[in-house]
Amino acid sequence: MLLVLLLVALFLLVLLGFYVFVAAPRSRTHQTFAAFLACLAIWTIKDITFWGFPEDGAASWWASASFIISLLLQYALLIFAWVFPEDRPVPLKRAAVLFAPGAVLVPAAIFGWMWTDARLRGGRFTIHLTPLAYAFGLYLYGLFGCGLSVLYRKYRRYRGQLWGKQLGAILWALILTATLTTTACVALPLMGVNTFLEAGAIFVLPGVLVYAYAISNFKLFSLQSALDQFRLFPVAYKVALSIALVAVLSFALLQVPIVWWSFGAGPTTDAWRRYLVFSVIAALVPNLLLVALIIRTISRPVRRLTECAVEVAGGAYGTEVDLHSNDEMGLLAASFNEMSRKMASDIERLRELNEHLIRAEKLAAAGTLAAGVAHEVNNPLASISSLIQILQAREHDPETNEQLRLIYTQIERITQVLREMMEFARTRPPERTPLDINDVVEASLRLASFDKAFQNLRVNKSFDAGAPLILADANQLQQVFLNILLNARDAMPDGGRLDVHTRYDMEAEEMLVEISDTGAGVAPEHAAHIFDPFFTTKPAGAGTGLGLAVSYRIVTAHGGRIEVMPNNGRGTIVRVRLLTG
Repeated sequence: MLLVLLLVALFLLVLLGFYVFVAAPRSRTHQTFAAFLACLAIWTIKDITFWGFPEDGAASWWASASFIISLLLQYALLIFAWVFPEDRPVPLKRAAVLFAPGAVLVPAAIFGWMWTDARLRGGRFTIHLTPLAYAFGLYLYGLFGCGLSVLYRKYRRYRGQLWGKQLGAILWALILTATLTTTACVALPLMGVNTFLEAGAIFVLPGVLVYAYAISNFKLFSLQSALDQFRLFPVAYKVALSIALVAVLSFALLQVPIVWWSFGAGPTTDAWRRYLVFSVIAALVPNLLLVALIIRTISRPVRRLTECAVEVAGGAYGTEVDLHSNDEMGLLAASFNEMSRKMASDIERLRELNEHLIRAEKLAAAGTLAAGVAHEVNNPLASISSLIQILQAREHDPETNEQLRLIYTQIERITQVLREMMEFARTRPPERTPLDINDVVEASLRLASFDKAFQNLRVNKSFDAGAPLILADANQLQQVFLNILLNARDAMPDGGRLDVHTRYDMEAEEMLVEISDTGAGVAPEHAAHIFDPFFTTKPAGAGTGLGLAVSYRIVTAHGGRIEVMPNNGRGTIVRVRLLTG
C-alpha cells in the first residue's frame, strides 16, 4: 500500500512540476518551483527504492541522499523567496554567503560523517547521528527560517493585493509542510518512532499543492483554468502527453506480453535472448508512432507557415495559412494571417497615397503651365476681341456681319477656357466658416436647375437633417458640387435619374455627400485618369477636362476625399467626404 501511495505522489509531483514550468518557462519563480519539485521527485524515488525494495547495506546511501536532497530543497526555497513574486534576479553575493556551508556539508553527507551507524534490519531502520548531523539540521532550519522571513516581509508589503494573497497561501503551505515533515522525519525518529519515516514524501504533498495553487494565481483547480488550458493546449503539453501515452501503451501492450512470453519458463539464456531481440523490435513501433505524432504536431504546421511566408516574401501579400489548432502554432498562424492581411492593406494604402502624390504633382505642373499659357494668350486675345468689336460697330453686308459674329463667339469660347485655366492655376486657400453642407448642396442644385438639359433629369434628394456644421469654404464647395452635377447632366443627355444624398458618418466623424446618376458611367480604362488635368471623354469643344481636377484640389485642400465608382453597373457614384472635426 505504501509503495502505491509513493508512486501516486511521484506521479503528482512530476505532473505538477511540468504543468507549472510549462505555464511560464522563462519565469524565475516557475523555474525555481520546478527545481523544488524535481528535488522532491528524487526524494520520492529514493524512498520507493529503499522502502519498496529493502536491502541490507542500503541504509547508508539512503541517509546520504536524504541529507543532500533536503539541503537542495532549502536552497530552492530560499531562491524562491528571493525571486517571488516580482520575478527578481537572485542576489548572487548573498546566496554565495548563505550557501557556502554546503561545500563542507555535502561531502560530509557523501562520506557518511553524519552518522556512526545506519542499518535496515527486519524492516526497521536505525541510525546513530554525529554532532555534525545536528549542526546540519540547525543549518537547514536556519535556511528555512531565512526564506520564511523573506516571504513574510513581502507579505506585509503586499497585503491586500493579489501578490499578498499568494504570499499568504505560500506561508501557510510552508508552515504545514514544515510541521508534518518535522514531526514524521525528525521529532518522532529522535524518540525512536520510525513508523512515519518512510511516508515523508507523502506528507510534503499537501503543502506542495497549496504552493502550486498560489503560484498559479489560484487557478490550479478552477474549472475556468481547465477550460482555458483546453482552449490553448501548448505544443509542449501535446508532445509530453504523446510521449507519456506512447510509453504507457507500449509498456502495457508490448513489453509486458514479451516479458511474459520470454520468461514464462524461467530466466534462461534463451529467454534473455528472446526478450532482448523482441524488445528491440517492439520498441520500433512506439518510436515510429511517436515520430508521426511529433511531425503532425510540429513539423507539418511549421511547413505550412514556411510555405505561406515564402509566398508573402515573393509579393503575394494577403496570403493566409489554413491552420487551426489550440496551441502556439494556431496562435502563430492567426498572427501571421493578421500580419499578411495588414501588410496587403498597408501596401494598397501606400499605392493609393502614391497615386494621390502623382496626381498632386500633375496638378501642380498643369497649374504652372495653365498660368503661363493663360498669361501669354490673354493679352493678344483681348486686342483681337477689341478689334472685332470695332469692326462689328461698322456697317457691313450680312455675310460679313455673320462671319464677325462667329469669330467673336469663338473668341468668347477661348476666353472661357482661359478663365477656367486661371481658376485652376489659382491656389487660393479655403476661407473656412461654419456652414451646413445641406445648404451648400441645395444652392448647387438650384444653380444647376437653370440649365434646360438639367431640367430633364429626375432629381431625388435625401438630406441628413441632424448633420453637424463643418468648417469649409462655401463658394469652393459649391463649385465642386456644381461641377459634379453638370458632369452628371452631360452623362444623361436623354434624361435619367439623379440621386443626391447627405449623411453624417458618426464613426469616422465625416460628412458624406453622394451624387449618383444613371448615365453611361466611367470606362475602367479611364477610372485612373478622371482627376488628371485636361483629361476628358467629352467631344471636342464640349469640355476642358479641368472640372474634376479643380474639384479634387478643392476637396483635398479641405482635408477631405473625393471618390468615383460605378453605380451597380449603370451610371456613376461620386462621393465627397469632409471632416466635421
